[in-house]
Amino acid sequence: MLTEASREANFTNEAGIDGTIRYLRNVMGLWLLQESIRAWAGQGRPADLDVLLAEAARVPALRAVIDPDDPVFLPPGDMPARIVAACRGSGQPSPETPGEVVRCILDSLALAHRRAVLQVQELSGRHVGTVHIVGGGTRNTLLCQLTADACGLPVVAGPAEAAALGNVLVQARALGAGPADLAGMRALMRATQPLRRYEPAGGTAPWAAATSRVAAGG
Repeated sequence: MLTEASREANFTNEAGIDGTIRYLRNVMGLWLLQESIRAWAGQGRPADLDVLLAEAARVPALRAVIDPDDPVFLPPGDMPARIVAACRGSGQPSPETPGEVVRCILDSLALAHRRAVLQVQELSGRHVGTVHIVGGGTRNTLLCQLTADACGLPVVAGPAEAAALGNVLVQARALGAGPADLAGMRALMRATQPLRRYEPAGGTAPWAAATSRVAAGG
């Protein structure tokens, strides 16, 4: 996809195995969460991720959201303070507890996934029927469910070590010790790795309204 609209939307074309092309747009990952936990630990408030996620799950959805791709969130440092400042600056309720900060982060990431899915469909003219999450994010069940809710699409999560397993499969194929084609490699992955499916719930209308809120700066 070499259109001007794709370039303006920051989509690229990444070459893959067997001549495949991945139409790609990077979205901020779990950096915001990781850096927030590091900041709390540096303040003498070490936080357990499972406890934080349980607290976040009890916070009302979409109370406050940010644009996780905003360059202000790229440098290391006191991420929770930056998130609070962004919420206040956009006229939203500012998160006060670590659980509220985490919920803001996860809601905002799910919204970013929604925007990317909608964009890729519009720019490519192809329908997306399922969202796949691989890597460390598969272990964050709340984020996976929120992504399904935001996109209005089922999410299939797994494998957690996608990059390493893909590397092993390609090397095995080169040595004649694995499937000889891409379809076979994918089938082997599905048959040997635990995958979890999340179904959307609650409708997408609140997420659509929140997307407009982020675009308008609050």
